[in-house]
Amino acid sequence: VVFLLNVLKRLKAFLCMSLYHPVLQFFRALVQPEYSAVTDVYVLMFLADTVDFIIIVFGFWAFGKHSAAADITSSLSEDQVPEAFLVMVLIQFGTMVIDRALYLRKTVLGKLVFQVILVFGIHFWMFFILPTVTERRFNQNLVAQLWYFVKCVYFGLSAYQIRSGYPTRVLGNFLTKSYNYLNLFLFQGFRLVPFLTELRAVMDWVWTDTTLSLSSWICVEDIYAHCFVLKCWRESEKRYPQPRGQKKKRVVKYGMGGLIVLLLICIVWFPLLFMSLIKSVAGVVNKPLDVSLTITLGGFQPIFTMSAQQNQLKDLTEEDFTFFTSSYSYTPSALQFLEAYGPEDVTVAELQGSSNSLWTISPPSRKYLSQVLDLDHFPLTLSWTVQRSNCAKCVLGLFVFRVIQEVFPCFIRAPSDSNAKPIEQLYTGFYTHTHSSLKTSCFKILSGLQLFVFSDKVSPPSLGFLAGYGIMGLYASVVLVIGKFVREFFSGISHSIMFEELPCVDRILKLCTDVFLVRETGELELEEELYAKLIFLYRSPETLIKWTRLNK
Repeated sequence: VVFLLNVLKRLKAFLCMSLYHPVLQFFRALVQPEYSAVTDVYVLMFLADTVDFIIIVFGFWAFGKHSAAADITSSLSEDQVPEAFLVMVLIQFGTMVIDRALYLRKTVLGKLVFQVILVFGIHFWMFFILPTVTERRFNQNLVAQLWYFVKCVYFGLSAYQIRSGYPTRVLGNFLTKSYNYLNLFLFQGFRLVPFLTELRAVMDWVWTDTTLSLSSWICVEDIYAHCFVLKCWRESEKRYPQPRGQKKKRVVKYGMGGLIVLLLICIVWFPLLFMSLIKSVAGVVNKPLDVSLTITLGGFQPIFTMSAQQNQLKDLTEEDFTFFTSSYSYTPSALQFLEAYGPEDVTVAELQGSSNSLWTISPPSRKYLSQVLDLDHFPLTLSWTVQRSNCAKCVLGLFVFRVIQEVFPCFIRAPSDSNAKPIEQLYTGFYTHTHSSLKTSCFKILSGLQLFVFSDKVSPPSLGFLAGYGIMGLYASVVLVIGKFVREFFSGISHSIMFEELPCVDRILKLCTDVFLVRETGELELEEELYAKLIFLYRSPETLIKWTRLNK
């Protein structure tokens, strides 16, 4: 029995070792390879992560339970950030930051651990948690499949990076390896992305061994970027030389200069053109929903209240509008006003003569009112309210007698952003003389009233955020701000001539590359000396001229 137990223990140990050793040798070969073809696929991994980030932002509805209620664009427009969206975006962004840190530290073991965690975590989430949350199977979720496919590409690139090992030297930006128009425009676009350049510079400084301070590090990066741009332009001048003494071609002058002139003119007149076209061409008809009329005696409660809704709001036909316009054929000011409106913009509100509410006045107030009505002048306030998508209201006060003359205008204008006002151009002969009678507690106008409402068109909802500023607001917030940035390109050029007009920047680029190289090799004292040399070069104009001369 003892012999059998010993045999079983040895067999068990043998099986464990036979399984343990291959796994141990596999991970040891990954972390400490004898031979490795060092490669750098970080850029491809970063692009894969960026694509996944975009898929999350624009396809978030596919990762929620209720697709219709998980529209991220509508949620952000209402200043509401869904918690699930925020968690997914932060996790995706955090993995990108961790990947950058591992790349700068060149930690293959850390990358291996990070890869294992991501593989198990993402597969558990995609095939177990996500179908439970969305109540849809994985093969029925197209956006999740696309996200998973891009993530698998990322896993393949990461595995290849782990197998090959990180590069021993990370020198500059991957876009600065060639000097042509493509690299120039891509690099300039990379620098225009908000906070991307700053975030990259700070992360590189945090996870790279260096003796430079953060400000010195950013100074070297800025000099290198500036010299790279100058190098691209000098190479383009070599490929497409301009003979001396020859005037610029018309294609260049009208192609580039003409576009700039057209762009500046559009910026200057943008508010006027935008506000004019947004309502005349793309404007949306905003008809009244309710037209109300209220008459108040002095400071007492309203004596007459009436509103017109639904069937009491009539649309004006094309024939009626033509006849109405022809009646003002000898009034230029009225015709000029009517040119901005069509029959679809005019609504006729038919108000009944009887008030739709009782006049609730106390006996003492009624007695006092009968006394003050005998005065020569007594204030009466007539107010109307036009309710549309945006409420417009106007109040008119007059001193009148028992017979209310010229108190009710037949035509009012309902603007999109201000109070409704009577139309002065159409007033001639069109005031209504209102005869009223007061019996018991009910106020009655002996004849009904017709009110013509001219509704201004409103901007479409998609452009409402710009139209809401108005003409003066657009000039202050758009034109002046853009003009300030444009002015920076046309002024202050003389102060930067010594740094912009450098014939040859090869030596400066080599000095920056030397700074990167000695930093990667650990020669930190030499890095500090080369940085001091670079600073002295930019402090000495004479030395800078010598360094940037063309090679003979």
